[in-house]
Amino acid sequence: MAFLNHTARTQKIARTCRKGRGFPVVRQVLVWATIATVILGVLLRAGSVRAAETPALSERQVKALFLFNFAKYVEWPAGAFSNSSAPIVIGVVGEDGLGDEFRRVTGERTVNDRKVVIKQIDGTADLKDCQILFIGSSEKGRLAEILEAVKDSAVLTVGETDRFLQQEGMINFTKKENKIRLEINLVPAQRVNLKLSSKLLTVADVVLGKPEGQKN
Repeated sequence: MAFLNHTARTQKIARTCRKGRGFPVVRQVLVWATIATVILGVLLRAGSVRAAETPALSERQVKALFLFNFAKYVEWPAGAFSNSSAPIVIGVVGEDGLGDEFRRVTGERTVNDRKVVIKQIDGTADLKDCQILFIGSSEKGRLAEILEAVKDSAVLTVGETDRFLQQEGMINFTKKENKIRLEINLVPAQRVNLKLSSKLLTVADVVLGKPEGQKN
């Protein structure tokens, strides 16, 4: 019932704000800040909501939303982008159709004034040309090869297979009791100067490595 409780709470706060036209400006700002915090919590915990409670979201859509939010809560080194307006590119290997779901649930939203685009990658030549790389379970047989190809690049690697972290992947999707969960390995991320938000670490079931200077 977490999603429903968050929704009811948000609606109640919004109604109060609409009725209180005489509220001091500072109080109204605090109310809307609370609403924003509630919505953020729902997005970050989207993978922990049972499918029965959110019938509009499929497992693939939940993963697409997570990928978009990773773009918000990861800080890349300056050299990861060719210029200040270059897009955040999410590369997808071995998961046909995820790009369509991503565009459906995220629309044209931007992150830090950058467009977020998703790109299907068939070979290995373009693996380093993205900021986030999602590796589908169908690529389990060549997972080591793919991770090796980007291990020295500032690419956030995301997977959905057993022992993904042990092969030095950075974020892994797992499924427990019909819920999407996160596992995070900070060691390979820190090696290429990626800073992960403390909010991501908070919602992860497993965190390997020691947090240091992560993005808030």
